[in-house]
Amino acid sequence: MPYARRVNTNQESESLQGKVAIVTGASSGIGQAVARELAALGAKVLVTARRQERLAELAQQTGCLSVAGDILDPALPDRLIETACRELGEVDVVVNNAGIIEVGPIATIDLDRVCEMVRVNVEAAFRLAYSALRHFQQRGRGHLINVSSVLGTKVRPTAGAYSGTKYALEALSEALRMELAKTDIQVSCVEPGLVLTELHQRWPVHPTESMEIPHPLQPGDVARCVRFLLTQPSHVRIPRLMVLPGEHVI
Repeated sequence: MPYARRVNTNQESESLQGKVAIVTGASSGIGQAVARELAALGAKVLVTARRQERLAELAQQTGCLSVAGDILDPALPDRLIETACRELGEVDVVVNNAGIIEVGPIATIDLDRVCEMVRVNVEAAFRLAYSALRHFQQRGRGHLINVSSVLGTKVRPTAGAYSGTKYALEALSEALRMELAKTDIQVSCVEPGLVLTELHQRWPVHPTESMEIPHPLQPGDVARCVRFLLTQPSHVRIPRLMVLPGEHVI
């Protein structure tokens, strides 16, 4: 028996016209690129980070709404959602991007920086994730995108603490996705390999050299992955999307 022709009433759309998105860690790198990408697709975007002057410049260039704040402030997630709802409309998308990295051998790794990393990459990310999903549950739909890392799926020497924070985010994301199955609320993780951002600017040897990756990902590459996640038909679920530079052996 031949298959009946299915009428596709829910095709992939490259437009996010009218959608409202929040992007954290938007003063540089992946967060800034994602904000630009979503704004270019017609979304109304609220951006946040600590560096107010960077946010103001981004807002001027893209029309985004900027809210400066420290991601470690426990009140910030609800403030972002309340501000977005008041100024832009009900929130459809939250890109949980803010993060830092600290690596090093046992004898010399900066434990204070490690603990700060845990607070940013785990505590703050968890707070925003739950705040976003509670808002989505109230309105019955939404998409949470957590920016993880390839090191949320693998480990390497000296980077165990960082990997641990991203493993935690991956575990939370998967549990939340399962909890929200059969609803119109989506949870996805983007897992980039090496991206050329300010994240490694304090390192004495840049990983493009130490890892022999002369052509790392650019922030815009990751932003296009976020666009891909957000422009699929509503019945499609993509829990994890890994993206690596061609020379990244891991």
